[in-house]
Amino acid sequence: MQTFIREESPAPGVARIVLDRADKRNAQNSALLYELDDAFSRAAADDAVKAIILAAEGPDFSAGHDLSEPIVVPDDGPRGCCGGFGLPGIEGWWQTEREVFVGLCERWRNIPKPTIAQVQGRVIAGGLMLVWPCDLVVAADDALFSDPVVAFGVNGVEYFRHPFEVGARRAKEMLFTGDDITADEARALGMVNRVVPRADLEAATLELAVRISRRSSMGLRLAKESVNRAEDRMGVTDVVHAAHSLHVLGHSHNLNTHGILVDPEGARVIRESKKK
Repeated sequence: MQTFIREESPAPGVARIVLDRADKRNAQNSALLYELDDAFSRAAADDAVKAIILAAEGPDFSAGHDLSEPIVVPDDGPRGCCGGFGLPGIEGWWQTEREVFVGLCERWRNIPKPTIAQVQGRVIAGGLMLVWPCDLVVAADDALFSDPVVAFGVNGVEYFRHPFEVGARRAKEMLFTGDDITADEARALGMVNRVVPRADLEAATLELAVRISRRSSMGLRLAKESVNRAEDRMGVTDVVHAAHSLHVLGHSHNLNTHGILVDPEGARVIRESKKK
């Protein structure tokens, strides 16, 4: 049963997965992430599907992690080859994040079919982890991308692709300040493929997906794997895993210093920075 995800077939050869938690600005709890993984798996396994769109209901693509709910591995088990989720101390949390955040993102990045993120409104922190595994990004002109979580005493969102998405210097500014990157700036930096008026977002994304779906499935598969392997040779996977280990170090520091996984002053710092 789906609670937070909707699946659609908007055109022959195209699957569309829609985040459907608009009342929470599509903030991610565990159930949403695993429903999304199930939907991606179904689309990947369907030989009639040539391209997959990831969209979102409501004004914002995703407000990131839902901090009001615990992140847990579902009862039917992990999707990766790991365990230890209930171990004491930081070890259990490290393995949980490896599975729920890094592991799922890597699964989605390696789906052997083109994926397109259809993005509007705010994409905050964990929201980037839904956009960045996709092959292409079509953004509405009102889209804003940010990762303010350095204020919480960690190095950035768990799926750490920042230097590859926007370049090293812009990644540092993005992380140090938590400031927004606009859709037009994201396109200039190479993180976004196309920027369109908000009213045209769904149609423009579908048109691109339909064009892609007319290509050879074998050719698409080979092209995607070739580019992903090039990224891997550039170190993207090593960077993601190393950065996640540092992210967990930040959590450990916060536990020792504040008794919780994040710096409790973080929310105030972020709110005040948005007022300026």
